Amino acid sequence: MTKSLLDSLRDVTTVVADTGDVAAIKQYRPTDATTNPSLVLNTLAKDEYKPLLEQVIRDHPQASLNELSDRLIVALGRDILALIPGRVSTEVDARLSFDTQATIERARHIIQRYEDHNIERERVLIKIAATWEGIEAARQLQAEGINCNLTLLFSLPQAVACAHAKVTLISPFVGRIYDWYKHNAGDQWDEVAHAGPNDPGVQSVERIYNYYKIYDIDTEIMGASFRNSGQVLALAGCDLLTISPALLAELEAQNGTVEARLNPERAKNSQAPWMPNNEVVFRTELNNDAMATEKLAEGIRLFIQDSKRLDELIQKAQNN
Repeated sequence: MTKSLLDSLRDVTTVVADTGDVAAIKQYRPTDATTNPSLVLNTLAKDEYKPLLEQVIRDHPQASLNELSDRLIVALGRDILALIPGRVSTEVDARLSFDTQATIERARHIIQRYEDHNIERERVLIKIAATWEGIEAARQLQAEGINCNLTLLFSLPQAVACAHAKVTLISPFVGRIYDWYKHNAGDQWDEVAHAGPNDPGVQSVERIYNYYKIYDIDTEIMGASFRNSGQVLALAGCDLLTISPALLAELEAQNGTVEARLNPERAKNSQAPWMPNNEVVFRTELNNDAMATEKLAEGIRLFIQDSKRLDELIQKAQNN
């Protein structure tokens, strides 16, 4: 029997659902699931999740807005974990992206809320933006046994810093890199010439993958932020890929065989000089990369906007 592209992809890569929608997770049976402020907001704004929002508010009438927000994302994470065998990624408020100590404290709080529900911390990845401050927070959290997923990652210097911090997993973005290069090329952009392995977002993740495998770095790599299924298939063989429900559906609807484009043996044959890692190098190299600098800043701004909208959603429910 011929497999779907999605089932064939599962043979070479751990498939992760990039959604907070429990119904989609039930349908596509991913190993892990990832959420972010935008996905959480979109999920909790749906009518079918209104009872969850109301229940959290009713159970904690004296809780602060931050407390209610954390309890909501943990309640959603708990429902997701009931459906998958692996881990859920839960994001720290993006407004703390440049505050190391506040990020640490908020992450500890989220983990405690999961443990209050008898969920082992090993099943949770705390998502943190890959700023220097965020990576330093992850370094401390990892030392405490709190596993981290560093997100909004657009460059090799960010990935190198995460490796030195011994984070569990990184989420290098594909689609937002593609967006940047396409926008800047304007009318000169050639979609066909930049498809699949030639996609600049795909090449960025492949560069990070090769570096990690050359130097035997244990941190897992999870390609993220896909705009089309071609980007997904071009990264087959990556440790993990987190994929939206729309692209999961597209891959499930097509039959075929997916070959691993990335593999450790091939990566070890590539060349990548060892990169030093310290704050000066990190900030200098990031500043030298206009795309990574702009997309990191933009990503944090957008997540902050959605965090504020989630606050408004909670406050509206409180007042009803």
